[in-house]
Amino acid sequence: MDRKYRVGILGATGTVGQRFIQLLENHPQFELTALAASDRSQGKAYQEACAWRLPGEVPESVRSLPVEPPAPPLDCEIVFSSLPGEIARETEESFARAGYAVISNSSALRMDEDVPLLIPEVNHEHLALLDSQKSARGFGRGVVVTNPNCSTIMLALALAPLHARFQVEAVVATTLQALSGAGYPGVASLDITDNVLPFIGGEEEKIESETLKILGRFDGGRVEPAPFKVSAQCHRVAVSDGHMAAVRVKLAREAGPEEVREAFASFTSLPQELKLHTAPARPVVVRDERDRPQPRLDRDAGGGMSVTVGRIRRDSVLDYRFVALSHNTVRGAAGAAILNAELLAATGRI
Repeated sequence: MDRKYRVGILGATGTVGQRFIQLLENHPQFELTALAASDRSQGKAYQEACAWRLPGEVPESVRSLPVEPPAPPLDCEIVFSSLPGEIARETEESFARAGYAVISNSSALRMDEDVPLLIPEVNHEHLALLDSQKSARGFGRGVVVTNPNCSTIMLALALAPLHARFQVEAVVATTLQALSGAGYPGVASLDITDNVLPFIGGEEEKIESETLKILGRFDGGRVEPAPFKVSAQCHRVAVSDGHMAAVRVKLAREAGPEEVREAFASFTSLPQELKLHTAPARPVVVRDERDRPQPRLDRDAGGGMSVTVGRIRRDSVLDYRFVALSHNTVRGAAGAAILNAELLAATGRI
């Protein structure tokens, strides 16, 4: 068994911070030793500072941990960040400069050229960016690795098997996004009840740009973005957890329906080969029923770390269409960051 790493959470009292704590409980490789959050929580025991919103009780192991300021030093080696974007850049860089491995769920650094925007099954070779990152930013032992926007992770992971086998030439995606993606208290009940909100600030732009970086090719020190266009429209719907996307793709190579299905169903990558703790056995789960996937039935596939794909059909405008679903606070946030950290540890970068 690999050695245990001490880990901390920035933004520990928020929705994603709570999911981090839940997923790290009894983790075989990571021991949660530090929690940090905003001014109003600092100095309190976590149980007192946090309004716990997940099923079950606050894990016993963190109840009495003090909430500290989100600044070095913290008693840990790895920092998971779910800080708001407006303070994330400066804070995350300060931790990396102080020698910590920073695994960020925040958007601030995602599109910087020397920062890996990582989905371990899709673009693990982008970790080579860390060599130039350390020298350019003077980080020494520290690093910053980011995971994508929650909807981008779902889309990019679903596209990866198709792009690898047939080459994607164009993508149109319409998302139906869960309420938990807005944090807590999130969207007012009078806005979302009996309603669909056809705007989520910044979301469409993130999907359209981040997907191309993730599926891009690492080329001698930089990532060359994928050479296709992505068009996204995003909607908030009255579902607690589970983002869905209706996707249409144009492929460079002719493919039959069974070939497309098999590309999804057979897809595995380095995390499965390394048997990383948080990696699902099947990153993409295919459902053949005509009415799947559904958030309530499928969001927990693979412990919440699998993307479920269904309704694979030929399309009359582009080549194929399908529906994808993933758990937005597990694969789309905390679980994604934990898997990133597991890959860093397994490849000797922490």
